[in-house]
Amino acid sequence: MNHTPLRPWQVRDRCFNVRRRGLDPVEIRTFLHRVADELAVAQTALVAVQEENVRIKNALRAWQSAQSANRHYR
Repeated sequence: MNHTPLRPWQVRDRCFNVRRRGLDPVEIRTFLHRVADELAVAQTALVAVQEENVRIKNALRAWQSAQSANRHYR
């Protein structure tokens, strides 16, 4: 099953059905906010790593092209 990644706001805004002897809604909401905060940090870090990955790949391609050009002139 292919799900789209959860966004922090989806965790924060998630509602659950209330049951007669259900869980403490304040405790659930506090936990969901903590999970959402950690998710936001992880997603921000992932974007930064992906951007760095692109930068490194581009630098490697440029270096490889320069090395290839240098070999042709020798």
